[in-house]
Amino acid sequence: MSELEAEGRQSLIGRWFPTRYLYLRDGDDVKAWALTPGRQMTAAIGAVLLGGWILIASGGFALDMVRQSQADQTVARSRAEAQRLNADLQARLDSAVIRMSSSSGSIDEMAHLVERRHAALTRVMGLFQGVDGAQQALTPAPALNADRNTPLQRVVAVRMDQERLIARAEAVASTRAERLRLAFRLAGLNPAAYAANDTALGGPLIEARDPRALAAVLDVDEAFALRIQHASDNLNDMRMLADASEGLPFRRPTNARTTSGYGVRFDPFNGRPAVHQGQDFAGPLNTPIHATAPGIVSFVGVRSGYGNVVEIDHGRGFKTRFAHLNSMAVQTGQRVALGQRIGAMGTTGRSTGVHLHYEVWMNGRPQNPARFMRAGDQLVQQD
Repeated sequence: MSELEAEGRQSLIGRWFPTRYLYLRDGDDVKAWALTPGRQMTAAIGAVLLGGWILIASGGFALDMVRQSQADQTVARSRAEAQRLNADLQARLDSAVIRMSSSSGSIDEMAHLVERRHAALTRVMGLFQGVDGAQQALTPAPALNADRNTPLQRVVAVRMDQERLIARAEAVASTRAERLRLAFRLAGLNPAAYAANDTALGGPLIEARDPRALAAVLDVDEAFALRIQHASDNLNDMRMLADASEGLPFRRPTNARTTSGYGVRFDPFNGRPAVHQGQDFAGPLNTPIHATAPGIVSFVGVRSGYGNVVEIDHGRGFKTRFAHLNSMAVQTGQRVALGQRIGAMGTTGRSTGVHLHYEVWMNGRPQNPARFMRAGDQLVQQD
């Protein structure tokens, strides 16, 4: 029975891959090569593997392009939403002027409302200290000429400027926070895990998610308190994400060109498909290599296949590995800063030429370094 099965398989292979001959004629000299079924099967399997690898690589590249496009669309939608809110605000202000002008309430009551809002705005504006560009965006409008305007007109103008300031504060905080959230998403990270869990306003006796309580503490109307809360929440997220990003490996280890990315590739030594757990950069011998985030050097030495290696622990479960170095400029246990030189590019270990093999690990699992570098590029654009 086994002989019959063997013959059946041979017959099937013969039908699919019959022996073929390749002839090459040079004058009167004719040479022939026999393409046996075995050789044809080997070539077919190689073509399938190559096609599969190309398909996987193309799919990964397309997915990254889609993610980048979605990220750009998110920022565009945020800007469009901010512009729409500003337009709605202007329309509300115009109607508010008419209502306040015809209101039977005294000017003293309106003045007190403006004063309370001013006190709340002062607290909010204090949160923006140190935020690049915030001071210019949140500068109050010039005061009206007291000799040419009635007290009511001046109070209304101040209130309009307060509305403009809180709208600008919301827009500045929201835009900057969203760009940071986008950077974390590009790196495959959940921004909520790195953002603030509470708000800077209210104090220990106030529930941060209750605008009514916040309105009572600030002594302003609930709608104004809600807008202060939104600006404060986004600003807190921005500060927390910015602080967290300073400790994550978002920067590039070298400016050298990329030669091989993360994922499945053909091994340069045996030609077989293999998983490449990092990203390679090629450059001249002794090209400087820099730390991609602050941290503590956890290993300096030789690892099998990697050659000379430097590993840095960045905390939060993140670790980076720099392999095939020609020399190391740090020691185990040493604290390093962002951008500090840690070694020089080489070709030690299992290497076919001078290059850096760079890996990013999160909670014991290798990650795609390209995602983190795209996140770093996003942060650089924001700066």
